[in-house]
Amino acid sequence: MARTSTFSIVAYDPGTQELGVAVQSKFLAVGSAVPWAKAGVGAIATQSYANTSYGPEGLKLLAEGFPPEEVLERLTSGDPGRDLRQVGIVDARGRAAAFTGKKCLPWAGHLVGESFACQGNILASGKVVEAMAEAFTGTKGTLAERLLAALSAAQAAGGDRRGQQSAALLVVKEKGGYGGFNDRYIDLRVDDHPRPIEELKRIYGLHQLYFAPPKPEELVSLTRELRRDLQRLLAELGYYNGDLDGQPSKKFDEALFNFCGTENLEGHLRDDGKFDLRILRYMEGLLRERK
Repeated sequence: MARTSTFSIVAYDPGTQELGVAVQSKFLAVGSAVPWAKAGVGAIATQSYANTSYGPEGLKLLAEGFPPEEVLERLTSGDPGRDLRQVGIVDARGRAAAFTGKKCLPWAGHLVGESFACQGNILASGKVVEAMAEAFTGTKGTLAERLLAALSAAQAAGGDRRGQQSAALLVVKEKGGYGGFNDRYIDLRVDDHPRPIEELKRIYGLHQLYFAPPKPEELVSLTRELRRDLQRLLAELGYYNGDLDGQPSKKFDEALFNFCGTENLEGHLRDDGKFDLRILRYMEGLLRERK
C-alpha cells in the first residue's frame, strides 16, 4: 500500500461560506485521494496510507451534525490502520480538528486554528505546518488565494522531505460549480510536475480568467483608442483584416466575437458599452508567446 505522505490544509471562510482543501505531495495525483469537501457541510484531508473512505464517511457524519472531533473518533476508532493515518477536518461552522497516528513517519504532526487545520507527514520539520498556518492567517484575499499561499509557504519551509510531484486545490460553495449545477467552485489538480505548486497557481490564474467575474477596475469604456488597439491585436492574431481606425464596425464585432469564442472568453463580452480588459491582456499574452 502506497503512503500518501504530504502536507495539506483544510479551511472555511465564514464570509463567503466557502470550504476548501489544498495539498501537495511526492505522490502521483494526490488530488485523487486526499481532498474531500461538500458545501454547507465541511472539508476533509485524508492522508498517510490514506483511508479514502474517511472522505465520504466523514462528510456524512458532519452532515448529520457531529462535530469534527467526534467525527475523527468515529472514523479512526474502528480502523485497524489508524496509527498510520492522518486527517484534517473543518466543518461549515468553522470548527476544526486533526489527527496524526503515532506510526506516521516523521516529521509528522498538525496544527489546528480558527476555521482551519494544517497537517503533514514525512516533512522537513514542524516548521512546515507552522509556515502553512502563518501564511493562511496572514494572507488577504479569497479562500483559494489563502490556501495557495499556505502551500507555497510550506514548500519554502522545506515541505515534503522526499520532494515534489503533485498538488491540488478544491473549493466548494453552494451552486458554485459550472453553470451553478453543483458546488465544485474550484477543482484543480496537477498530477505530475517538477514544481506542482507553481503550476497549480498558474492554472488557478487561468481559472480566474475564464470563470471569475471581472473586478471593477477591469471594466472600462470601449473608446476609439481602445478599439484601435483591439483591431491591431486582432489583425496580428489573424482574426481581422479591416481598417485600424478605431471606428465601430460589423467586421470588428465579428472578429472580436470569433476570437473570444475560439479562446473560451465569450462570457467576457458585454453589451453595455464596457470592455473587459482581461481579453486585451490575454491577446497581448498570446502575441508574446508567438514572438
